[in-house]
Amino acid sequence: MSSALIQAILSSSPNYDTLFESLCWPEDSWPQTERVEALTALIEALGPFLTDSDSVQTPLTGVNRRGIRDKIESVIWSKCLPFLCRLSAEARDDTRCRERTATVCKLLGVSVGVCGGNVRTRVVSSILPSLQRMSEEEPLTPGTLSVQVAAEVLAALMPLLTADEELTLETLNCALSSVRSLPDYLVSKVMVRIILTSLSCCSDARSNIILKRILDDVCSWHSTERTPVVTERTLLCLTVLSDHLLKSHTPGSAGCREADPRLRPQFWIICQDGLTHRDSVSRKRALYLLKRCAALSEEDGFDSRSSTSEDGETLFKWVPSKSKPLREFWEDYTLVMETLEENQVHVVRPVLNRIDTLIQATVNDNEGSGLFHPSWLLCVYQRMFHSENKSLMREGVCHLLQLQVLQQPAFAAAFSQFVVGSFMNVLSETSLFCRSPGQSVGDCPELAVKLQVFLVSFFTSLPSEDRGCVLFQLIQQLSSKHWCAVPLLFVCQAFSHLPPSPLLKISGLSALREVLRCTMITHQVLLRGAAQCFLLKSALSLTDVSEVTVDDMFSFLMHFRADESLCRGTELWNELCIWLSEHECSFKSRILEGDFTDDPTRKETIRAYVQQEVLAYLRVPASTGQAERLPDSREADKLARALLLCVDMERRRLGGETSEILGSLLSPLLDTLSRVYANIYLPVRKSDKSLQLLLRLLQLGTKPCGQQKEVEEDEVMFAIEQTFLKHVNPVQDFILRRLCGELQELFDVERAELYLSVLRQLVVMCSSSSRCPKNIQQFAFPKLIKYSLSVLLEPAQQVPFVANQVSKAVSMASMAAVCELLQQGGISMRADTASALKSMNDYFCTLKNSSQCQSSLGNINKSLMKPQLLGSSSDLEAQSLLQQDWGRIAANFLRDQWICLNFLIRTVGISTSVELSQVPETLGAALSCSVEALALLPSDLVLPVLTFMNTLLPQLVHDQEDLCVQAVTLSWELVQGLSTNAHDFWPALKGFVSMAFQHKLLQLTHGQAPILTTALKKIFTELLELSQSKSGVFGVLLQSCCQTWLPNDPGSRDQAAAVFSSVFNHLDIVTEACVYGPVLRRDQRLVLDVQIYVEQLGAKCAANAAVASDIRDDQLPRTCVVTFLSRLDPSDQQHQRLMEDLVMELLRKDNLISKSKVRYYGNSLQHRVKNRAWQTLLLLLPKLKEEFVATLVNHVFEAGFCSNQASVKYLIEWMMILILVKYPHHIDKFWSCFNFDHEKTKTSICTFLSVLVHFSVIVPHVEDKVGQLRRALDVILQSCFNHNFSVRLYALLALKKVWSLAEEEEEDDEAFKGLSSVVTACLNQAKAMQSTGNASKNWLRIQGHFFFGAFHPIRDYSMETIFHIFPSLSELADDEWIPPWKFEKLSFFPESLLIPLRNSAPELGQLQAGDWVQQDRSEQDKEERWSEVQKKITPWRSGVNDQEPELKLVPAQRAARLGKQHGTLLVVASLIDKPTNLGGLCRTCEIFGASGLVLDSLHHLNDKHFQSLSVSAELWLPLLEVKPVELTHFLQVKKSEGYCIVGVEQTANSQKLQDFKFPEKTLLLLGNEREGIPANLLQMLDVCVEIPQQGIIRSLNVHVSAALLIWEYTRQHLIAGSQEVYSQCG
Repeated sequence: MSSALIQAILSSSPNYDTLFESLCWPEDSWPQTERVEALTALIEALGPFLTDSDSVQTPLTGVNRRGIRDKIESVIWSKCLPFLCRLSAEARDDTRCRERTATVCKLLGVSVGVCGGNVRTRVVSSILPSLQRMSEEEPLTPGTLSVQVAAEVLAALMPLLTADEELTLETLNCALSSVRSLPDYLVSKVMVRIILTSLSCCSDARSNIILKRILDDVCSWHSTERTPVVTERTLLCLTVLSDHLLKSHTPGSAGCREADPRLRPQFWIICQDGLTHRDSVSRKRALYLLKRCAALSEEDGFDSRSSTSEDGETLFKWVPSKSKPLREFWEDYTLVMETLEENQVHVVRPVLNRIDTLIQATVNDNEGSGLFHPSWLLCVYQRMFHSENKSLMREGVCHLLQLQVLQQPAFAAAFSQFVVGSFMNVLSETSLFCRSPGQSVGDCPELAVKLQVFLVSFFTSLPSEDRGCVLFQLIQQLSSKHWCAVPLLFVCQAFSHLPPSPLLKISGLSALREVLRCTMITHQVLLRGAAQCFLLKSALSLTDVSEVTVDDMFSFLMHFRADESLCRGTELWNELCIWLSEHECSFKSRILEGDFTDDPTRKETIRAYVQQEVLAYLRVPASTGQAERLPDSREADKLARALLLCVDMERRRLGGETSEILGSLLSPLLDTLSRVYANIYLPVRKSDKSLQLLLRLLQLGTKPCGQQKEVEEDEVMFAIEQTFLKHVNPVQDFILRRLCGELQELFDVERAELYLSVLRQLVVMCSSSSRCPKNIQQFAFPKLIKYSLSVLLEPAQQVPFVANQVSKAVSMASMAAVCELLQQGGISMRADTASALKSMNDYFCTLKNSSQCQSSLGNINKSLMKPQLLGSSSDLEAQSLLQQDWGRIAANFLRDQWICLNFLIRTVGISTSVELSQVPETLGAALSCSVEALALLPSDLVLPVLTFMNTLLPQLVHDQEDLCVQAVTLSWELVQGLSTNAHDFWPALKGFVSMAFQHKLLQLTHGQAPILTTALKKIFTELLELSQSKSGVFGVLLQSCCQTWLPNDPGSRDQAAAVFSSVFNHLDIVTEACVYGPVLRRDQRLVLDVQIYVEQLGAKCAANAAVASDIRDDQLPRTCVVTFLSRLDPSDQQHQRLMEDLVMELLRKDNLISKSKVRYYGNSLQHRVKNRAWQTLLLLLPKLKEEFVATLVNHVFEAGFCSNQASVKYLIEWMMILILVKYPHHIDKFWSCFNFDHEKTKTSICTFLSVLVHFSVIVPHVEDKVGQLRRALDVILQSCFNHNFSVRLYALLALKKVWSLAEEEEEDDEAFKGLSSVVTACLNQAKAMQSTGNASKNWLRIQGHFFFGAFHPIRDYSMETIFHIFPSLSELADDEWIPPWKFEKLSFFPESLLIPLRNSAPELGQLQAGDWVQQDRSEQDKEERWSEVQKKITPWRSGVNDQEPELKLVPAQRAARLGKQHGTLLVVASLIDKPTNLGGLCRTCEIFGASGLVLDSLHHLNDKHFQSLSVSAELWLPLLEVKPVELTHFLQVKKSEGYCIVGVEQTANSQKLQDFKFPEKTLLLLGNEREGIPANLLQMLDVCVEIPQQGIIRSLNVHVSAALLIWEYTRQHLIAGSQEVYSQCG
């Protein structure tokens, strides 16, 4: 009608100026859509009349045509473009704005088409700069458009550009350039609106040119910038163009082949990068492209041999002759990749076997060319490695480790960089190494075992020339990022299993050194030591000795710590000696200084190397007279280790005299030591280095504690000591001379530490040797003490100088060293030493009254003053030392005071230095000083203060309780502050426990010391809380308490009773220990499991000998308390009282849990606490008196009625049996349990029936056997007819057992005759169950259950059964199993026990959990090809050719005839293929007034499933048919009509449903039920909306999702409509 009206107006020869003025709008106004449309129609109608062609008859003259053209051009420049700039500035995205943009763009397109080429070029040139903006947030300059508006304008102009090839390419280049810089959400706008439109407007030849240009640009961009962002953008571009790039072409068409992405190797690299991308949408796009390529290749018979890259690799292989297997292969591949998106193991696991199918396709076929490039397989694994689900990640790693194809050299080489990169990255995940089901604590994790096998086979399969490079890269990976202790340990262990091969050169050793220095520096000590051991073994078997010198090797060995891994006497040390001996003459020769010979055949022996190094080490320049720092001790450490290895190697190889070997090696050192005192011109540096070497030889030569049995036979250490004993005198004299007055420089503080360390070693050496020429104590100790006191008693200087303060620090350190040596024992106290100690005691115990009338010790807690440096401007090193280390020096000075005082109060005593009347005051002053010291000292140095307070607290607790409480509380706060510092925490905790929980304080009652006992209770509570997060804390306290209350050597009876009585004041400690066991996080449990594994390696891992075990076992409190309880004597009244009180406390805890409303589950904390409580009760039962058991019986029977987990139920039943066996007169109470209300008992009666299954154990102890058997049969037969199946099952089993006992009573056969028929009928019922499905299985299971079969309540009563076998057979978590060896490991475990530790019979212990459970097998386990998964749709296969021509658009008049109002919501469901979903969707759309529903085929309307859910809604709803292949064009059309395209999809930029405001003109695009929205349509969306989810399931049904969005749209517009009506009424 509008066109007819326009024609009528034009035919009447109107005034065109007036006509244009009436349809145009003022510049500052917003034109109505109808006005713009009318102007568009006018210009469009005028178009034919404005041509200069003679063939067109026109009423217009030339002047009129030029005038009208000017008017139209004015519309472009003064109306359209300014108005579009205003729309851009508004930056609104509502429906009205979209409609206005669409109508003005159409007007602009019509106007430009009329005006001609020049105007077209100018307009396009003015718009293109708008595409170059970096973001929409960037402010618009005047005259520029927003990117979105510019894209719409260019889309409208694109049909006009096809004639101008140059302008088209310029537009294309600008669009492609913008793709690189614009934000993500604008890139799809540019691609869809500009590039797709240009392709749809061009001819096939021009399209191929454009496609080739785009493809070249995209591939070039990705090849130069291969980043995740570039991959994401290039995939978006390729997916947008997929319908044009991936379509069938005429065979032999050159232009088509040039635009075929399958021929571009870079295209496949983009796809592979996309498949492993972190963004799910990018992965979806890459998989979409891959599926399209496979489908197209099969369709047009593609041959991939022409797509080979420059390096000869063909990533995508397709041969027409193998089309079927290739199609099946790519179907399998896409199935695996799609399933991996589920991120759930139970969904993914069924398709993992498809990977094996993929692998088979990678194996070379008969023609010698593989059908599948290995890199595609790497994408599968990398996708699994990147999964958010740790279980799925572990599945992927395990699958790769079992990959047999890697045993082929070609595949091993292809996988090598993947193993170095992605595989090593995923191996750094700690959770991968958790124990597998069925593994016990202490087993090597399954994945670690597989890793060892994998690396061996992988390296064996690699080409020999690649192995060294790959190994070097793997080691570099260990130092290139942070590795946790567990994965690093098992990777190092896997390296150590590689077959010996010369792979590592000097660079490899350097890489290993970086791992030692950096990667494992913060790891737990034991795991770090174990990793060092494995790394060293790896180095020994993999080093190419011809490429490294002896010095390189010993420099490398220097980084293995003696206190963690490489120490004498271990298997690792011996292996190293053997290795050095075998390769001694194979090392690379080193070029020494001054050596001008270059003879490669000249080899250096280890012995010659050591001799040369000793000479070089002691060769120092002459002294300059200036203060020098102490030489780096690492040189001495390296040389000492080399020397010891050389001696051990020579002895092993030659068996020579050790002293002779040592003499030849150490002669330069011995010569220096012999002259160290007499030669006053000896350089200080030389004396320092000689003492450092002496010290390290004595320290490193000593074997660790684990090899103490071999210490007596250590000839090397004996020879070393005998060699050095000859030079004790000069060394001692030199040290004394230096300590007594010569050390006055800042650098001398650390020098004094060296001298005192050497002195300690000499004292220990001399005290253990009968051939010591001189007793050091006789001369050294008194002299040191006297000189040190004289320095400390010097008056303080007003201005402290370095010499004075350093002398004081050295003097206090000397006295502390003497006290420590005397405290170690083994040294007899001489008179002059005792006299010197008396003087020291007087010095420290001098009272001093302060202004606050509070006494303190005048010479304790004295601090050093920071000195001033004279002439320090030139000594920058001294200044640095003063700034950095003076705080440490001052803190050590304060700590040394407490070391001295702690020794003196124990040895000399305060009373010897003060009057008797002043002793209490002095003790109080000392405690006050100790409290002050806790505040002054760093937390890691407080141990001497805690040890001092241990002696002092019991003496002051009654007189100065407040001060004692302050001391204890402050000490506990300091210990808590150290909880993150493992090195200092454990010694401090042990010191605190020894001080605060010593027996003299534990004996105090609340009445005697109320404040202190309350404080200790609070500390115990906090300690228990700390133990929940820090393993082993409670074990330290409990070990101390148990050994205090019940020591191995109790002494006199009265003394033992007095000490034991304190346990009643702290019954809560014992009770908590019985049920203790924190629920650890999975990562904490994993670390503990690995530590136990390392410990169980024993001597095979040198770390076990070098490192004092730092395993903090959470079962230690229970093992301690169980051992403590097992040692209790039932004849002792105090012991009996403790057991009775403990039993009542445990029953109270059990009752509280049973009555709580909290439902407890298997292996929950409540379950574990109940289980531990009943284990303890069962342990104590034989020791309890009969009178107390009589009060206990009712509690036990009541517990049987509670709802308990299986493990608790077995323990209660076992306890009932033992009570009835030992005290059979309680059997009447047992029978009464069957008379309770049946509603109360329900299935709890099964507990009492279980007891009757073991009635054969009870019957021999009762008086009236026949009567009791009859009673048992009566109660059992009643239960045989119970309505509950479980009760009947238990009753039948009990009946079978008891009836067999009754049949044995031959003399009383008459007593059971009346029951015979009933019993026989019931037992026949049991036999009949054997052929009735589940009933049969349950009957077989219960008969084979360990509790009713192998278990014997009397024979199997042992600690092993209670604490290990029962938990393991009751499906308790394995951290609840306490093996017998843990009890035996305790130092106070007794040799004989009233309760057996181990079972006498092995049968029960040999059972495995679940042995009695039958596993059902089915023939259906064998899967078919597509049986367990759903295939995805391929919408591009449903082409236009498949449509029937008679199916056209259905008009919407039906609903309009009824007067039904419809909104402007259009729902597109062309991707949905299930009739049920479509029927329900049709009904929903009709109810909520959607404007129409788009289907892929109207044939669905005849489907009965559709009709059953639509209930005739299709009669009243406008329906439209659009095939999936037509959706791209359909959405483009709707975009140009102003629709906002909304999709339901989770993407990085998706909006929450509750936050999104639906435009009025909304098109809702619904995805497929399984695949969702295809990747090629995602970029067509204006908005992605996601529905918030709270549960585990990842997605909703598509109909439900659509209904939610349709209702939300309706709700918003109902509200908007109501508000509009309300405003109009107002």
